[in-house]
Amino acid sequence: MISSYPHLIDLNDYPPSWWKEVVELGEKIKNNPEIYSGACNGKIMATLFYEPSTRTQMSFQTAMLRLGGRLIGFDNPANSSVSKGETLKDTTKIVSNYADILVMRHPVAGAAKAAALSADCPVINAGDSGHLHPTQTLTDLLTLKCEKGRLDHLTIGLCGDLINGRTVHSLLKAMSCFEGNSFVLISTPELKLPSYIKDILKASGCPFKEVSSLEEVLPELDVLYMTRIQQERFSSREEYLAQKDTYILTVKKMKAAKPDMIVLHPLPRVDEIEVELDEDPRAMYFNQAKYGMYVRMALIITMINLKSETRLFHGKVYKDVSCKNPNCITCTEKYLPKSFIPIGDTMLQCEYCSERLLLER
Repeated sequence: MISSYPHLIDLNDYPPSWWKEVVELGEKIKNNPEIYSGACNGKIMATLFYEPSTRTQMSFQTAMLRLGGRLIGFDNPANSSVSKGETLKDTTKIVSNYADILVMRHPVAGAAKAAALSADCPVINAGDSGHLHPTQTLTDLLTLKCEKGRLDHLTIGLCGDLINGRTVHSLLKAMSCFEGNSFVLISTPELKLPSYIKDILKASGCPFKEVSSLEEVLPELDVLYMTRIQQERFSSREEYLAQKDTYILTVKKMKAAKPDMIVLHPLPRVDEIEVELDEDPRAMYFNQAKYGMYVRMALIITMINLKSETRLFHGKVYKDVSCKNPNCITCTEKYLPKSFIPIGDTMLQCEYCSERLLLER
């Protein structure tokens, strides 16, 4: 299925050369923001945030305002017709009639792709549950470009909630496309990386290893990407409490790290990074958030001016097959076509949430 508008649902829908162009534009905007202050005069951006957000929402809004554009939207679905039972399709269709670009954050995987099916303007995925977060990845790429000087030949450690971490999933998929990168996946067995992401790393030929100890691997890292144990993704508070304090980065632990290693974090943090570490010049997470504004300015300019179609689905529709993931958008928005990509002869992968299921014989 092809949309007549360009959308950013998954960063890997575009080639790395395109990512580099957006990142390079973000760097130009960072260095000379005044040149771009009128780039979106007369344009309107709609922000539809179905779950709480600080950095992503505000950086998108600030980005559009700094470009000379205007804003509409909501940050609480209870204040919209969603509370009356309006479908995602209808909300998207209506709001996209009012805006030149639409930014969506949603707690259900695949929601941004579902929105793009009916939108009459470009849609940007600002995070769909624990699935993907492509604009955070662009933020991370700009941060690495500016702070490390390169996007290749890096040893990157990712620590914490790797199963629910949409920022982790998007970053791994992106960085696996650059030469010489390797990954250290640091988590408990319960929070380890989903198999479909590991399959992507294997297919790209990127070396990776899974470990449970942060201290053990810290000296070998060029980049440490810390993540929050996400309480909202657990089915019970007891399960969350069993995991929450497993990984805490402290000033003492950082003594073992390379002098030029940088620490990133998509934020918000809870207690996984000691506050005293903020004074360490290797702590880049607050700068990282500022880079996010610049790269989102670049992305807004790019998407509004991009004249292209987007292929939303690459598999086929199976009318008698349903995704087994209870947090997939197809479970609540029943009208959506059930599209899957065949994996071998026995498995299908949902094109909304990437969940895999065995074919019944």
